[in-house]
Formats: sequence, structure tokens, C-alpha cells
Amino acid sequence: MNAKLPELAERLKTPPEHYSYLKHRRQVMRQVILPVVLSALVLVGIVVWVSFATFRQGGDVGRWAAISTIWVIIPMLLGGLVVLAIIGGLIYGMAKLLGALPYYTGIAQDYVFIARGYILRATDMIVKPIIGLNGWLESMKAFFERMTP
Repeated sequence: MNAKLPELAERLKTPPEHYSYLKHRRQVMRQVILPVVLSALVLVGIVVWVSFATFRQGGDVGRWAAISTIWVIIPMLLGGLVVLAIIGGLIYGMAKLLGALPYYTGIAQDYVFIARGYILRATDMIVKPIIGLNGWLESMKAFFERMTP
């Protein structure tokens, strides 16, 4: 039993050399790490370029402030456009639904009225024995109260 443990430990230390594992490692490098590194380099390049353009001798800080404000506002405007589209779709759907709704609500109301009758009849049938028993017990109680002085 002790002889197998070092062998297993050695196998766990080294990664498998299967074709699928090697392919996965290449895909991770190409599809995850490379785009993140390139995006970070582009972002750092833009920051350096804007810094040089803004803070050198003839840089126009107000213009770059306006440009950065535009870039900050654009995602909010796109989000607002999506919300506006959703609200417009809901309004359109409600308008279509209200056109067909009165007919179907009338049918639903008729079925609810029929169900109400069945429910009242069933509850009366369930409660009737209990009310009858309570009435009989009250009359027996009243009878025995008259008998005792």
C-alpha cells in the first residue's frame, strides 16, 4: 500500500500530456490570455497617448474632458435605449392585450360565477352537519338548564 502512494503522488504533480489537454492549454492561451493582454496594452497606450496630447505645452484640457465625458455617457445612453425598447414593447403588448381582453374577461367572469355557486354549495354541505350538531347541543344544554333549579 505504501508503494502505490509515491507513484500516485508523482502522477498528480505532472499535468497529463493528452492531446485534449494540450489543445485546451493552447485554446486558453489564444482565446483568454491573449485578448486580455492585448486589450490591456491598447488601454495603456490610449492612456499614454491622451496624457501626452493633453498635458504637453499646447494641450487643450477642456476638449479632452469633453471627449472623455462623451465616452462615459455612451454606455448609459445605450442602456437607456435598451430600457426604452423594452418599455415600448410592453406598451405595445398591453395595447394588443387590452383589445382582446374584454371578451376573455367576460368568459372568465362567467366561469368564476359558476364556480362560486359550486363552492358555496360545497361549503354549505360541509358546514351543515356541524351547525346541526351545535344546534342540537345548545337545545340539550337549554333543556338541562331548565331542569336544574
